[in-house]
Amino acid sequence: MKSKEFLSIVADAHSRRSWFCSLLPATLLFIAFFLVCSFLAPDYKERFTIEVFSDSLQNLKCKDQCKPNGSEFLPEAIVSKTTNLELRPLWGSPEKNEGSSVNLIAIPVGIGQKDLVNKTVTKFLSSNFVVMLFHYDGNVDEWKSFEWNHNVIHVSAASQTKWWFAKRFLHPDIVAQYSYIFLWDEDLGVESFDPERYLSIVQSEGLEISQPALDRIKSTEVHHQITTRWRGSIVHRRMYSRSCDENSSAPPCTGWIEMMAPVFSRASWRCVWYMIQNDLIHAWGLDMQLGYCAQGDRTKNVGVVDAEYIIHYGRPTLGGDANKTDVSADDQSSKRQHSTSTEILAPSHPTGHRADVRRQSYREFNMFKKRWKNAVEEDQCWVDPFQ
Repeated sequence: MKSKEFLSIVADAHSRRSWFCSLLPATLLFIAFFLVCSFLAPDYKERFTIEVFSDSLQNLKCKDQCKPNGSEFLPEAIVSKTTNLELRPLWGSPEKNEGSSVNLIAIPVGIGQKDLVNKTVTKFLSSNFVVMLFHYDGNVDEWKSFEWNHNVIHVSAASQTKWWFAKRFLHPDIVAQYSYIFLWDEDLGVESFDPERYLSIVQSEGLEISQPALDRIKSTEVHHQITTRWRGSIVHRRMYSRSCDENSSAPPCTGWIEMMAPVFSRASWRCVWYMIQNDLIHAWGLDMQLGYCAQGDRTKNVGVVDAEYIIHYGRPTLGGDANKTDVSADDQSSKRQHSTSTEILAPSHPTGHRADVRRQSYREFNMFKKRWKNAVEEDQCWVDPFQ
Protein backbone atom coordinates (compact mmCIF):
# COMPACT_ATOMS: atom_id res chain seq x y z
CA MET A 1 0.00 0.00 0.00
CA LYS A 2 2.74 2.31 0.98
CA SER A 3 4.69 1.44 -2.13
CA LYS A 4 1.67 2.25 -4.30
CA GLU A 5 1.18 5.52 -2.50
CA PHE A 6 4.85 6.33 -2.93
CA LEU A 7 4.70 5.46 -6.60
CA SER A 8 1.59 7.60 -6.95
CA ILE A 9 3.31 10.52 -5.28
CA VAL A 10 6.39 10.06 -7.45
CA ALA A 11 4.20 9.82 -10.53
CA ASP A 12 2.31 13.01 -9.55
CA ALA A 13 5.57 14.80 -8.87
CA HIS A 14 6.90 13.69 -12.21
CA SER A 15 3.77 14.84 -14.02
CA ARG A 16 3.88 18.20 -12.23
CA ARG A 17 7.55 18.57 -13.13
CA SER A 18 6.73 17.70 -16.71
CA TRP A 19 3.91 20.27 -16.70
CA PHE A 20 6.20 22.88 -15.12
CA CYS A 21 8.94 22.13 -17.61
CA SER A 22 6.52 22.41 -20.49
CA LEU A 23 5.22 25.73 -19.11
CA LEU A 24 8.64 27.23 -18.32
CA PRO A 25 9.62 28.20 -21.87
CA ALA A 26 6.31 29.97 -22.42
CA THR A 27 6.66 31.73 -19.08
CA LEU A 28 10.20 32.81 -19.81
CA LEU A 29 9.14 34.02 -23.24
CA PHE A 30 6.31 36.05 -21.69
CA ILE A 31 8.63 37.54 -19.08
CA ALA A 32 11.17 38.40 -21.76
CA PHE A 33 8.46 40.02 -23.88
CA PHE A 34 7.20 41.97 -20.86
CA LEU A 35 10.68 43.19 -20.00
CA VAL A 36 11.36 44.21 -23.57
CA CYS A 37 8.07 46.04 -23.80
CA SER A 38 8.69 47.69 -20.46
CA PHE A 39 12.06 48.87 -21.71
CA LEU A 40 10.92 50.03 -25.13
CA ALA A 41 7.56 51.58 -24.24
CA PRO A 42 8.91 54.69 -22.43
CA ASP A 43 11.30 55.28 -25.30
CA TYR A 44 8.50 54.97 -27.83
CA LYS A 45 6.26 57.16 -25.71
CA GLU A 46 9.01 59.75 -25.38
CA ARG A 47 9.74 59.65 -29.10
CA PHE A 48 6.06 59.96 -29.86
CA THR A 49 5.75 62.93 -27.49
CA ILE A 50 8.82 64.59 -29.01
CA GLU A 51 7.51 64.10 -32.52
CA VAL A 52 4.11 65.53 -31.64
CA PHE A 53 5.73 68.49 -29.83
CA SER A 54 8.08 69.05 -32.76
CA ASP A 55 5.17 68.99 -35.18
CA SER A 56 3.30 71.50 -33.00
CA LEU A 57 6.30 73.81 -32.88
CA GLN A 58 6.70 73.55 -36.64
CA ASN A 59 3.06 74.38 -37.19
CA LEU A 60 3.31 77.28 -34.75
CA LYS A 61 6.46 78.54 -36.44
CA CYS A 62 4.82 78.38 -39.85
CA LYS A 63 1.76 80.22 -38.59
CA ASP A 64 4.00 82.95 -37.16
CA GLN A 65 5.78 83.57 -40.45
CA CYS A 66 5.03 87.14 -41.48
CA LYS A 67 4.98 86.67 -45.21
CA PRO A 68 4.01 89.64 -47.37
CA ASN A 69 0.45 89.57 -48.63
CA GLY A 70 0.31 87.52 -51.80
CA SER A 71 3.46 85.48 -51.11
CA GLU A 72 1.82 82.84 -48.91
CA PHE A 73 2.16 80.17 -51.61
CA LEU A 74 5.90 80.70 -52.02
CA PRO A 75 8.77 79.22 -49.97
CA GLU A 76 10.03 81.88 -47.62
CA ALA A 77 13.62 82.03 -48.86
CA ILE A 78 12.53 82.97 -52.39
CA VAL A 79 10.47 85.97 -51.20
CA SER A 80 12.31 89.25 -51.88
CA LYS A 81 10.64 91.73 -49.55
CA THR A 82 12.51 94.89 -50.48
CA THR A 83 14.31 96.45 -53.43
CA ASN A 84 16.53 99.43 -54.16
CA LEU A 85 17.25 101.99 -56.85
CA GLU A 86 20.57 100.59 -58.03
CA LEU A 87 20.97 100.72 -61.80
CA ARG A 88 21.78 97.32 -63.31
CA PRO A 89 23.43 96.63 -66.71
CA LEU A 90 21.62 94.60 -69.34
CA TRP A 91 24.51 92.12 -69.31
CA GLY A 92 27.57 91.46 -67.21
CA SER A 93 28.16 92.58 -63.65
CA PRO A 94 27.59 96.14 -62.42
CA GLU A 95 30.61 98.37 -62.04
CA LYS A 96 32.19 98.06 -58.63
CA ASN A 97 32.05 101.21 -56.53
CA GLU A 98 34.26 101.92 -53.56
CA GLY A 99 31.23 101.46 -51.36
CA SER A 100 27.56 100.72 -51.90
CA SER A 101 25.22 103.68 -51.77
CA VAL A 102 23.48 103.80 -48.42
CA ASN A 103 21.70 107.18 -48.68
CA LEU A 104 19.26 108.73 -51.12
CA ILE A 105 18.37 112.23 -52.26
CA ALA A 106 15.25 112.90 -54.33
CA ILE A 107 14.59 116.30 -55.92
CA PRO A 108 11.70 117.66 -58.01
CA VAL A 109 13.30 119.44 -60.96
CA GLY A 110 12.47 121.66 -63.91
CA ILE A 111 14.96 122.48 -66.65
CA GLY A 112 14.80 126.16 -65.68
CA GLN A 113 16.64 125.35 -62.43
CA LYS A 114 19.36 123.21 -64.00
CA ASP A 115 22.21 125.39 -62.70
CA LEU A 116 21.30 124.83 -59.05
CA VAL A 117 20.32 121.21 -59.59
CA ASN A 118 23.63 120.46 -61.28
CA LYS A 119 25.59 121.70 -58.27
CA THR A 120 23.43 119.73 -55.87
CA VAL A 121 23.55 116.50 -57.86
CA THR A 122 27.30 116.74 -58.38
CA LYS A 123 27.92 117.23 -54.67
CA PHE A 124 25.70 114.35 -53.57
CA LEU A 125 27.02 111.92 -56.17
CA SER A 126 30.56 112.64 -54.96
CA SER A 127 29.36 111.56 -51.51
CA ASN A 128 28.12 108.25 -52.95
CA PHE A 129 24.40 109.05 -52.76
CA VAL A 130 21.73 107.58 -54.97
CA VAL A 131 20.14 110.53 -56.76
CA MET A 132 16.55 110.52 -58.02
CA LEU A 133 15.13 113.38 -60.06
CA PHE A 134 11.39 114.01 -60.31
CA HIS A 135 10.75 115.90 -63.56
CA TYR A 136 7.62 117.95 -63.00
CA ASP A 137 7.93 119.70 -66.38
CA GLY A 138 8.19 116.48 -68.39
CA ASN A 139 11.56 117.59 -69.77
CA VAL A 140 14.05 114.76 -69.43
CA ASP A 141 16.12 114.92 -72.63
CA GLU A 142 17.71 118.31 -71.96
CA TRP A 143 19.48 116.90 -68.91
CA LYS A 144 21.56 114.61 -71.11
CA SER A 145 24.24 117.26 -71.46
CA PHE A 146 25.35 116.64 -67.88
CA GLU A 147 27.98 113.95 -67.35
CA TRP A 148 26.07 112.49 -64.41
CA ASN A 149 22.82 112.10 -66.36
CA HIS A 150 23.08 108.32 -66.77
CA ASN A 151 24.01 107.83 -63.13
CA VAL A 152 20.76 109.14 -61.68
CA ILE A 153 17.17 107.91 -61.68
CA HIS A 154 14.73 109.96 -63.77
CA VAL A 155 10.97 109.92 -63.11
CA SER A 156 8.73 112.20 -65.15
CA ALA A 157 5.14 113.34 -64.61
CA ALA A 158 3.90 116.74 -65.71
CA SER A 159 2.86 119.33 -63.09
CA GLN A 160 3.22 117.13 -60.01
CA THR A 161 4.70 118.07 -56.63
CA LYS A 162 7.50 116.28 -54.87
CA TRP A 163 5.01 114.82 -52.39
CA TRP A 164 3.01 113.32 -55.25
CA PHE A 165 6.23 111.71 -56.51
CA ALA A 166 7.37 110.66 -53.04
CA LYS A 167 4.12 108.89 -52.21
CA ARG A 168 4.25 106.90 -55.43
CA PHE A 169 7.95 106.20 -55.92
CA LEU A 170 9.55 106.24 -52.47
CA HIS A 171 7.60 103.48 -50.75
CA PRO A 172 9.46 102.42 -47.56
CA ASP A 173 10.12 98.95 -48.98
CA ILE A 174 11.72 100.48 -52.07
CA VAL A 175 14.05 102.73 -50.07
CA ALA A 176 14.58 100.32 -47.17
CA GLN A 177 18.24 99.93 -48.08
CA TYR A 178 18.98 103.60 -47.47
CA SER A 179 19.81 104.92 -44.02
CA TYR A 180 18.70 108.48 -44.79
CA ILE A 181 16.31 109.96 -47.33
CA PHE A 182 16.80 113.59 -48.38
CA LEU A 183 13.66 115.03 -49.99
CA TRP A 184 14.77 118.46 -51.14
CA ASP A 185 13.46 121.26 -53.29
CA GLU A 186 15.44 122.32 -56.34
CA ASP A 187 16.09 125.99 -55.53
CA LEU A 188 18.72 125.43 -52.85
CA GLY A 189 22.36 126.49 -52.74
CA VAL A 190 24.79 123.90 -51.39
CA GLU A 191 28.11 125.78 -51.49
CA SER A 192 28.45 125.57 -47.69
CA PHE A 193 26.97 122.12 -47.32
CA ASP A 194 28.75 118.77 -47.06
CA PRO A 195 26.46 115.69 -47.06
CA GLU A 196 28.89 113.43 -45.21
CA ARG A 197 29.61 115.91 -42.44
CA TYR A 198 25.89 116.59 -42.17
CA LEU A 199 25.08 112.92 -41.62
CA SER A 200 27.90 112.58 -39.12
CA ILE A 201 26.27 115.35 -37.06
CA VAL A 202 22.79 113.88 -37.44
CA GLN A 203 23.96 110.51 -36.19
CA SER A 204 25.94 111.88 -33.27
CA GLU A 205 23.01 114.09 -32.22
CA GLY A 206 20.43 111.30 -32.59
CA LEU A 207 18.25 113.23 -35.05
CA GLU A 208 15.62 111.14 -36.80
CA ILE A 209 14.12 114.08 -38.68
CA SER A 210 16.21 117.11 -39.55
CA GLN A 211 17.08 119.85 -42.01
CA PRO A 212 20.11 122.02 -42.68
CA ALA A 213 19.79 125.58 -41.41
CA LEU A 214 19.21 128.45 -43.86
CA ASP A 215 21.73 131.20 -44.43
CA ARG A 216 19.61 134.16 -43.43
CA ILE A 217 21.74 136.73 -45.24
CA LYS A 218 22.07 135.02 -48.64
CA SER A 219 18.64 133.34 -48.72
CA THR A 220 16.00 135.18 -50.72
CA GLU A 221 13.25 133.70 -48.59
CA VAL A 222 13.22 132.46 -45.01
CA HIS A 223 9.72 131.60 -43.87
CA HIS A 224 10.27 130.52 -40.27
CA GLN A 225 12.62 131.74 -37.61
CA ILE A 226 13.42 128.22 -36.38
CA THR A 227 15.06 127.36 -39.72
CA THR A 228 17.63 130.19 -39.64
CA ARG A 229 21.23 129.41 -38.85
CA TRP A 230 22.57 129.99 -35.35
CA ARG A 231 26.19 131.10 -35.60
CA GLY A 232 28.55 129.09 -33.45
CA SER A 233 26.01 126.32 -32.99
CA ILE A 234 26.07 122.75 -34.28
CA VAL A 235 22.37 121.94 -33.89
CA HIS A 236 19.34 123.69 -32.45
CA ARG A 237 16.01 122.10 -31.63
CA ARG A 238 13.77 125.01 -30.69
CA MET A 239 13.21 128.70 -31.28
CA TYR A 240 12.47 131.57 -28.93
CA SER A 241 9.87 134.23 -29.61
CA ARG A 242 6.86 135.87 -27.98
CA SER A 243 4.98 132.58 -28.23
CA CYS A 244 7.89 130.13 -27.80
CA ASP A 245 10.13 129.69 -24.76
CA GLU A 246 12.14 127.02 -22.97
CA ASN A 247 8.97 125.34 -21.70
CA SER A 248 7.37 124.99 -25.15
CA SER A 249 7.00 121.35 -26.16
CA ALA A 250 5.02 121.45 -29.42
CA PRO A 251 5.50 122.67 -33.01
CA PRO A 252 6.37 125.10 -34.37
CA CYS A 253 8.39 126.05 -31.27
CA THR A 254 10.18 122.69 -31.12
CA GLY A 255 9.95 119.27 -32.76
CA TRP A 256 9.48 120.96 -36.11
CA ILE A 257 11.25 121.47 -39.45
CA GLU A 258 10.19 123.02 -42.73
CA MET A 259 9.22 120.82 -45.68
CA MET A 260 11.67 122.52 -48.02
CA ALA A 261 14.72 120.35 -47.28
CA PRO A 262 13.76 117.57 -44.87
CA VAL A 263 16.05 114.66 -44.06
CA PHE A 264 14.50 111.46 -42.71
CA SER A 265 16.01 108.39 -41.13
CA ARG A 266 14.86 105.08 -42.55
CA ALA A 267 12.54 104.45 -39.59
CA SER A 268 11.03 107.94 -39.57
CA TRP A 269 10.44 107.88 -43.33
CA ARG A 270 8.47 104.65 -43.05
CA CYS A 271 6.16 106.46 -40.64
CA VAL A 272 6.01 109.71 -42.63
CA TRP A 273 5.22 107.91 -45.88
CA TYR A 274 2.09 106.43 -44.32
CA MET A 275 1.02 109.87 -43.13
CA ILE A 276 1.32 111.46 -46.59
CA GLN A 277 -2.17 111.56 -48.02
CA ASN A 278 -2.41 110.19 -51.54
CA ASP A 279 -4.66 112.97 -52.81
CA LEU A 280 -3.22 115.93 -50.85
CA ILE A 281 -0.26 116.61 -53.10
CA HIS A 282 0.98 119.83 -51.45
CA ALA A 283 1.35 118.17 -48.02
CA TRP A 284 0.43 121.30 -46.10
CA GLY A 285 -0.09 120.51 -42.44
CA LEU A 286 2.19 117.49 -42.52
CA ASP A 287 5.03 119.45 -40.91
CA MET A 288 3.01 119.98 -37.72
CA GLN A 289 2.66 116.21 -37.24
CA LEU A 290 6.17 115.07 -38.18
CA GLY A 291 7.06 114.74 -34.50
CA TYR A 292 4.86 111.65 -34.25
CA CYS A 293 7.33 109.93 -36.58
CA ALA A 294 10.44 111.01 -34.67
CA GLN A 295 10.82 107.60 -32.98
CA GLY A 296 10.49 109.07 -29.53
CA ASP A 297 10.80 112.53 -27.99
CA ARG A 298 10.23 115.06 -30.77
CA THR A 299 11.95 117.81 -28.76
CA LYS A 300 15.17 115.78 -28.95
CA ASN A 301 14.90 113.77 -32.18
CA VAL A 302 13.92 116.63 -34.50
CA GLY A 303 16.37 119.43 -35.16
CA VAL A 304 18.02 121.98 -37.45
CA VAL A 305 21.72 121.51 -38.23
CA ASP A 306 23.58 124.83 -38.08
CA ALA A 307 27.08 123.57 -38.83
CA GLU A 308 26.04 122.51 -42.35
CA TYR A 309 23.73 125.06 -43.93
CA ILE A 310 22.16 125.92 -47.28
CA ILE A 311 20.76 128.88 -49.16
CA HIS A 312 17.13 129.16 -50.20
CA TYR A 313 16.78 131.16 -53.42
CA GLY A 314 13.00 131.06 -53.50
CA ARG A 315 12.69 130.49 -57.24
CA PRO A 316 9.20 129.76 -58.60
CA THR A 317 8.34 126.30 -59.84
CA LEU A 318 4.86 124.87 -60.30
CA GLY A 319 2.38 127.46 -61.48
CA GLY A 320 4.92 130.28 -61.33
CA ASP A 321 6.76 132.55 -63.72
CA ALA A 322 10.45 131.68 -63.85
CA ASN A 323 11.33 135.33 -64.43
CA LYS A 324 9.68 136.52 -61.24
CA THR A 325 10.67 135.99 -57.66
CA ASP A 326 8.08 133.79 -56.03
CA VAL A 327 7.78 130.80 -53.78
CA SER A 328 6.91 127.30 -54.94
CA ALA A 329 4.23 125.19 -53.36
CA ASP A 330 6.94 122.80 -52.23
CA ASP A 331 9.13 125.57 -50.82
CA GLN A 332 6.24 126.99 -48.85
CA SER A 333 5.63 125.20 -45.58
CA SER A 334 2.58 125.55 -43.42
CA LYS A 335 2.79 129.13 -42.21
CA ARG A 336 -0.82 129.08 -41.22
CA GLN A 337 -2.69 129.52 -37.96
CA HIS A 338 0.18 128.11 -35.92
CA SER A 339 2.57 130.80 -37.13
CA THR A 340 2.98 134.34 -35.82
CA SER A 341 4.22 137.44 -37.56
CA THR A 342 7.65 137.00 -35.96
CA GLU A 343 7.95 133.51 -37.42
CA ILE A 344 7.26 134.51 -41.02
CA LEU A 345 10.32 136.42 -42.08
CA ALA A 346 9.66 136.79 -45.81
CA PRO A 347 6.16 137.08 -47.29
CA SER A 348 5.48 135.60 -50.71
CA HIS A 349 3.74 137.26 -53.62
CA PRO A 350 1.73 134.86 -55.76
CA THR A 351 1.70 135.58 -59.48
CA GLY A 352 -0.03 133.84 -62.38
CA HIS A 353 -1.28 130.42 -61.38
CA ARG A 354 0.62 130.64 -58.13
CA ALA A 355 -2.50 132.12 -56.55
CA ASP A 356 -4.46 129.06 -57.63
CA VAL A 357 -1.79 126.78 -56.26
CA ARG A 358 -1.79 128.67 -52.97
CA ARG A 359 -5.58 128.43 -52.62
CA GLN A 360 -5.41 124.69 -53.29
CA SER A 361 -2.68 124.35 -50.69
CA TYR A 362 -4.86 126.05 -48.08
CA ARG A 363 -7.78 123.79 -48.95
CA GLU A 364 -5.59 120.75 -48.57
CA PHE A 365 -4.29 122.05 -45.26
CA ASN A 366 -7.81 122.26 -43.87
CA MET A 367 -8.64 118.83 -45.25
CA PHE A 368 -5.58 117.32 -43.60
CA LYS A 369 -6.41 118.92 -40.25
CA LYS A 370 -9.93 117.51 -40.45
CA ARG A 371 -8.69 114.05 -41.35
CA TRP A 372 -6.23 114.05 -38.46
CA LYS A 373 -8.95 115.12 -36.04
CA ASN A 374 -11.34 112.44 -37.28
CA ALA A 375 -8.64 109.77 -37.19
CA VAL A 376 -7.82 110.56 -33.57
CA GLU A 377 -11.48 110.40 -32.57
CA GLU A 378 -12.17 107.15 -34.44
CA ASP A 379 -9.14 105.16 -33.28
CA GLN A 380 -10.02 104.03 -29.77
CA CYS A 381 -6.72 102.17 -29.41
CA TRP A 382 -4.44 105.11 -30.25
CA VAL A 383 -2.85 107.05 -27.42
CA ASP A 384 -1.32 110.44 -28.12
CA PRO A 385 2.26 110.23 -26.77
CA PHE A 386 2.47 114.00 -26.43
CA GLN A 387 -0.65 114.53 -24.33
